[in-house]
Amino acid sequence: MRSYAVFEWGEPLRLLEGSTPEPTGKEVLVRVTAAGVCHSDLHIHEGQYDLGGGSVLRMEDRGLSRPLTMGHETAGIVEAVGPDATGVEIGQQVAVYPWIGCGECDACQLGEEQNCPSPRTLGIYAAGGYSSHLLVPDGKYCLDIGDIPPEVAALYACSGITTYSALKKIDPRVLANEPILIVGAGGLGLMALTILKGLDAHGAIVADIDPVKRDAAMAAGAIATVDPTAPDAVDQVKALSGSGRGLRAAIDLVGNPATANFAIDTFVKGAQLISVGLMGGAFMYPLPYFPMRALTVQGSYVGSLQDMRELMALVRERQIVPPPITKRPLDDASTVLDELRTGQITGRAVLVPES
Repeated sequence: MRSYAVFEWGEPLRLLEGSTPEPTGKEVLVRVTAAGVCHSDLHIHEGQYDLGGGSVLRMEDRGLSRPLTMGHETAGIVEAVGPDATGVEIGQQVAVYPWIGCGECDACQLGEEQNCPSPRTLGIYAAGGYSSHLLVPDGKYCLDIGDIPPEVAALYACSGITTYSALKKIDPRVLANEPILIVGAGGLGLMALTILKGLDAHGAIVADIDPVKRDAAMAAGAIATVDPTAPDAVDQVKALSGSGRGLRAAIDLVGNPATANFAIDTFVKGAQLISVGLMGGAFMYPLPYFPMRALTVQGSYVGSLQDMRELMALVRERQIVPPPITKRPLDDASTVLDELRTGQITGRAVLVPES
């Protein structure tokens, strides 16, 4: 088995070679055919999150250990199964749900494993998909992908369910009849636009500082795009809102103080901000304005196994077109991380191990 792992935070990934594991119990061994490189992998690779004011959340404080094989967006072929594994067959093409919990706590019992306080997330707390093989603890986390290409199906395990789950938190009446704001036209933003089409939503205005990404958003179906650093950016968004007064909902896929405040500045009273991005920093906002403006700010962290099932069904039913995808060899893992960090990737990059 060949894997690329973090040995030192922020340093290039190093090759790990060893014997391929044999599944036991309910475990399933998947031969990886596609592994998405997610923006959150940058924070994991760097070893910390910026909390603002000079504070950071270190990966060791979250319980991460090294060497760590990242990769939480994985698709592949079932190669072997443990004696107690159910729901999968050898040779089946699957996408793997990575946000695995302890299975015992209240969150897990409610089907919200992504909120488990003792997570076993693949690619974060356990070995992930930057590898030739991935060991999955239970067949229920392996979802059949049918005729969806693996490099596409892999993305629905994180960027797909992250944006789908965030969109589900918005009032459906607003989604159906009014534009929303999407801040960030990277891989998540373009994924959100494709899902909006599948949901027959009204559509989105997209804000991004990069003109190339704004062009990509228009190609993916955005109603309009704006540069949030423009002096009249807020007025532009309000003019595009339909009412002329502002928007009722936004999804911040960047997650820094500037993007959160920009979104809120475009709002009418009673609006929702769904905070998804992990860029970092501290958000400051006057507390009296929350009740005075009837403002809702809600965090949204990835999605549930049920969200992934729903999304995969929606993709098949509505034949959702994926965002732009660049396929790269597994050996390019470190290079792809650097390119993502410096904004050189439009859409999504997917590692494709050699078979």
